[in-house]
Amino acid sequence: MPTAQQTFAAVDLGASSGRVMLGRVGEGSLLLTEVHRFPNRPVAAGGTLHWDILSLFQGVLDGLRAAGRETGGRLDGVGVDGWAVDYGLLDATGALLGNPVHYRDPRTAEGVARVQAAVPFEELYAATGIQHLPFNTLYQLAAAAGTPQLGAADKVVLVPDLIAYWLTGELGTELTNASTTQLIDPRTGGWSRVVAERTGTDLSLFPPLRHPGDPAGTLLPDVLARTGLAGPVPVTAVGSHDTASAVAAVPAGGSAFAYIATGTWSLAGTELDAPVVGDASRAANFTNELGVDGTVRYLRNVMGLWLLQECLRAWEADGRPQELAALLEEAERRQPLRSVVDAGNPAFIAPGDMPRRLAEACRRTGYPEPRNPAETARCVLDSLALAHREALTEAQELSGRPAKVVHVVGGGARNALLCQLTADACGLPVVAGPAEAAALGNVLVQARAAGSVSGSLADLRELVRTTQPLCRYEPRGDAGEWAGAAERLRATSGARP
Repeated sequence: MPTAQQTFAAVDLGASSGRVMLGRVGEGSLLLTEVHRFPNRPVAAGGTLHWDILSLFQGVLDGLRAAGRETGGRLDGVGVDGWAVDYGLLDATGALLGNPVHYRDPRTAEGVARVQAAVPFEELYAATGIQHLPFNTLYQLAAAAGTPQLGAADKVVLVPDLIAYWLTGELGTELTNASTTQLIDPRTGGWSRVVAERTGTDLSLFPPLRHPGDPAGTLLPDVLARTGLAGPVPVTAVGSHDTASAVAAVPAGGSAFAYIATGTWSLAGTELDAPVVGDASRAANFTNELGVDGTVRYLRNVMGLWLLQECLRAWEADGRPQELAALLEEAERRQPLRSVVDAGNPAFIAPGDMPRRLAEACRRTGYPEPRNPAETARCVLDSLALAHREALTEAQELSGRPAKVVHVVGGGARNALLCQLTADACGLPVVAGPAEAAALGNVLVQARAAGSVSGSLADLRELVRTTQPLCRYEPRGDAGEWAGAAERLRATSGARP
């Protein structure tokens, strides 16, 4: 029988900010409140781009203290999710060997070459089902091979698991995030020892695998003292890849849906029971990441709102700050599909002058260059909508799983123009929300493990659907215009949008 309402803290770490959310959950009720948000500012030092992991951990502690102030010092649980692929190295005493390297650091190019020399990508994909991204954990480890730091490491700990370790003193490798390393066999849910052997990757460096819902320890006494919480407070493994948690909270009814988890990245795809690892899937660069309750997140990474975020940073640095709401209103009035780019182009991965790079990409492919911030913003959003269209069309074709609706969750659900353009491009209704899907999925996995809710993944989604505000966008205009724009972009850029 479900218990009475309980209260859980979701630690949700994003590429630009972290947050601690307080979830109050009971049978038929789900209330989420943000209690603390803190910046996530990468730091370049010595020619390397790092995550400021100690600052992030302090933000987590501050957030847990804020959560305790809301609840009289009591929590029924804590869960941690965050971005994928990056890791910290611990020595034999458990001490951190330097700040984790940021996945946007260019060091991985050498790692890609080393891995491809050992295992052709066709074989790597057949073994792991993970799309080629130059910053996958496997490539990062290959780039670090032979360095004194990796040589001194006793453990490789993915970022959300590192935060959980500092909270509890217990090590583990949560499976949904582990599946992004390019070292997991998605059919078995275990390590791919063939890939590890051929690439010289020491799997003993990874702590034991654990699954969403597994216990991950209890808050340490010093953590309780620093946060003012009354123990014991259990920590539960959730879908520690933030996309896994976000997809768990997609408010879908039935299985005929596609999703786009939006934020810095757009993760666009569908949910399956088994991976798709054939040649066509590899050629289309789709990935098979593992989700909550044994599901497979079959998706393609699209560059996402990073493009617009970097534009806003560049304009501010240039003394031309833009207010986002006004910018989007002006962008909506601009000519549609005037200027578009391939949103999957690796040229857009690194930080820097994004407006200039977007203009250069337009010029190379024969599109008019954006002339002002509003036209640049419209270029970004039209390009993302095209990329969403292509990813979801191919996901349905390759998986054989048709979609009747597209669910947009994450921060991009607040961007009405992006949601409407996605509906127009895909020719399908878009249901936008919840914006804090990762935190909701995090809380729901904790709540089910604690017994305050029960049922299947579909039951958890029904709770989201009946308790959270959602907005529906119907497709409008001529779908043929989007198909033509996609074809032209494909022809001019040499790649799918």
